[in-house]
Amino acid sequence: MSIDPAALTPIELTDGLRTSVADRLSAHDRIELPLDGRRHAAVAIVVVDSTAGSDRTDPHPFDDADMRVIPGYEPGVDDSLHGRMVDVSGGASFVLCRRSSRLNKHAGQWALPGGRLDAGESPVGAALRETHEEVGVLFDESHVLGLLDDYATRSGYVMTPVVVWGGADVTLAPSPDEVLAAYRVGLHQLARPDSPRFVDIPESDRPVVQVPLGGDLIHAPTGAVLVQFRWLCIDGRPSIDSRVADFEQPVFAWG
Repeated sequence: MSIDPAALTPIELTDGLRTSVADRLSAHDRIELPLDGRRHAAVAIVVVDSTAGSDRTDPHPFDDADMRVIPGYEPGVDDSLHGRMVDVSGGASFVLCRRSSRLNKHAGQWALPGGRLDAGESPVGAALRETHEEVGVLFDESHVLGLLDDYATRSGYVMTPVVVWGGADVTLAPSPDEVLAAYRVGLHQLARPDSPRFVDIPESDRPVVQVPLGGDLIHAPTGAVLVQFRWLCIDGRPSIDSRVADFEQPVFAWG
């Protein structure tokens, strides 16, 4: 199925949306995982405003070699997959980062603002700190709407997703040491009729989740977090129907 991202209807950033998301998170029967020797990390789903058509270009150069590692990708079969994050802005959005090529691990990959917890730090504190460090926006805990389920990554982390209401008039200033570019992706893009999609891989009996956004596919752990955010906070599904723990990561993200 070929979808024109620019043809989808944006979701307006309103107080009503904030209340709805906060209420659904408050009622959420959240899964909290024990660390069991794993490290603890937190990511932020930062909800901000955006202007449709403001993202006609992407500073990241396309490299077909990057696309070839994606499970199920076939060169020349789907022209909509070109690796660029364009035509995705408009209305209520979340902040998505492409990691800097300078990083030792997962360079160039898609990620939400976030990182490892410092000693004595809470997941909320870490998510807010990392948002400030990575995209230059400082929020306090009054901006936090709630938490999604913990997700265990193949690289040995328990990831706690924190939903943050950034609101309107937010200026992003990505740190070049950590972030190549920060994008405002409309929440309506998560509700595409072809999303999420799943691919089988021989290395696992769990399905690899793929979230089509712009001209690329977002994989777990980020993709899993975004699917639960959509199902729970946008679609209003009950917690039992919004679980994503069994969604697999592609092999390139296991390290």
